Amino acid sequence: MIKDKDLKSIQEVRELVEKAKEAHRIFKKKSQKDIDNIVKAMANIAYRESDRLAKMAAAETGFGVYEHKIIKNKFASKAVYEYIKDMKTIGIVNEDKENKVIEIATPVGVIAGLVPSTNPTSTAIYKALIAVKSGNAIVFSPHPSALNCIRETVRILEEEAKIAGAPEGLISCMSIPTMEGTDALMKHRDVALILATGGSGMVKAAYSSGTPALGVGPGNVPAFIEKSADIPLAVKRIMDSKTFDNGTICASEQAVVTQNCIKNQVKTEFVKQGGYFLTGEELDKVGNTIQDRSGKFNSAIAGRSAIKIAEMAGIKVPNDTRVLIAEQTEVGRQYPFSREKLSPILALYAEEDWERACDKCIELLNYGGLGHSLVIHSKDEDIIKEFALRKPASRILINTPSSQGGIGASTNLAPSLTLGCGAIGGSATSDNVSPLNLINIRRMAYGIKELEDIADEYKDECSQREERFNNVDVERIAKLVIAELKKGK
Repeated sequence: MIKDKDLKSIQEVRELVEKAKEAHRIFKKKSQKDIDNIVKAMANIAYRESDRLAKMAAAETGFGVYEHKIIKNKFASKAVYEYIKDMKTIGIVNEDKENKVIEIATPVGVIAGLVPSTNPTSTAIYKALIAVKSGNAIVFSPHPSALNCIRETVRILEEEAKIAGAPEGLISCMSIPTMEGTDALMKHRDVALILATGGSGMVKAAYSSGTPALGVGPGNVPAFIEKSADIPLAVKRIMDSKTFDNGTICASEQAVVTQNCIKNQVKTEFVKQGGYFLTGEELDKVGNTIQDRSGKFNSAIAGRSAIKIAEMAGIKVPNDTRVLIAEQTEVGRQYPFSREKLSPILALYAEEDWERACDKCIELLNYGGLGHSLVIHSKDEDIIKEFALRKPASRILINTPSSQGGIGASTNLAPSLTLGCGAIGGSATSDNVSPLNLINIRRMAYGIKELEDIADEYKDECSQREERFNNVDVERIAKLVIAELKKGK
């Protein structure tokens, strides 16, 4: 009997992947209609269980706001389902009769789904739905601090899927999550793809595993309030976003950048809506609570309320405080407020004009948010376009809360809880990940030309080049070259 926890975890992974592989062998024979019925049943049970799963997640992790986790669970089930339900993901998905090319979708196989503690149940729901919709099996690696709520989520999804016709083992979850077990899952020869959501270390490990991976890491999202913006509405949207589940969504704003000419109006509006500006030693106390001297993030503040974080820092704030705000001028490791904070804490920067504000936003993105998201609050379309064209971000969100806009809740982006950052952010995709990212496309291409046809296409071009060459006065050019060489002597 295996007693070592790491070895037990590795053995469990091997068994789960073996079952998933066998389940997928059966499942890939299902029709699109069969798969759609299974996905619908999974989405329905997840929606019905949203409240209970949210309560479990809040109680087990201590992160976020229970009521907001309900919304995230319902978004992950209903909104995601509505977006993907009519997608063609199996068999012929496109036929170009004119050009004689046919596209055939095939599943990748067994997927490793890594789930963070910040959004545990909603991420598990979302990943299970898009994996099964694309005809794949999925084995989950849960964050240890959210093990029970993730396993329960996977359990109800698996049971409902089986009732609807899915083979046993298609959806499963590790019960002994260890780093060694997760590493074994990511490197398993029968795992075709890793779908990783979480910290930068975990995402890096996924990309270093040797298995194809779709990984998304941190987002240090700046929000620019331009002078033409509706300031009260812009602040409301930022506060709605930053306080949603206490800032655990990676797309939430981390810094606000504005212009000097409206700085005081922006500050006044933040105070009206529950923002508390830190001063004096409060800045150092909260900054030291965000990270230690080496720059390591203090995960104890993730998903905590502003009042709780103030208490942890040893400062007193009003009872109606929703967000802690620190005025800043610099960006970097020695400036804790300039980083991703996964909590209701904001940095506030002010610049002379929109061009300098644009530069500050880029500086913030470079510090831990490259390729992720950016928000602009403005009524000036010219500035919006100029601003957007310069930004190294995959999602440019206009006049909307970043948390809800980035995941596709308040925008028409694909509803997703895995937000790609593109190559610049170390990700294999810049998409809001959907079932279409989890399939391979085979292309049938009919021949439309013979070799003689291809040769004829380039014959005229070759003749023209030859004619141009023949018209060159080689002797004259040679004499000019010789003359120049003699001058050089």
